[in-house]
Amino acid sequence: MAKLNINGKVRDVQVEPDTPLLWVIREHVGLTGTKYGCGVAQCGACSVHVNGEVQRSCSITVGSVKASDKIVTIEGLSANSSHPVQKAWATVDVPQCGYCQSGQIMAAVALLKKKPRPTDKDIDEAMTNICRCGTYQRIREAVHMAAGGATTGSRS
Repeated sequence: MAKLNINGKVRDVQVEPDTPLLWVIREHVGLTGTKYGCGVAQCGACSVHVNGEVQRSCSITVGSVKASDKIVTIEGLSANSSHPVQKAWATVDVPQCGYCQSGQIMAAVALLKKKPRPTDKDIDEAMTNICRCGTYQRIREAVHMAAGGATTGSRS
């Protein structure tokens, strides 16, 4: 059994220590906003925060997570999508298919915690998640908006 602090709630889960955190979040806890994409930590659809750092949950085993670690999923970011990044995503109309967006949002939130006023270069370097629909210009615009910067008005 493992104890995990997910979105501020400590949960006991019966899984093997080598079980990926992603599967615990989705299948055992029932929080399905975190998506499975590639399974090899490349695409970022499974991004969550562990102690405030963005992590790809498909490559983290439950056995490597301590009970004191704080895990935050897209569901734990805000109760009603009121986080500034979520609001910017909606305003800029970032998603097309939407599949990668929870991971994109989690990556953007982590970036803004480290760099509250990121440059385009900062965004490009930090936002390594893959968007199958190619909405990278809108993602960049939404990050700037969430940071309180002006938007470019571009649409891709």
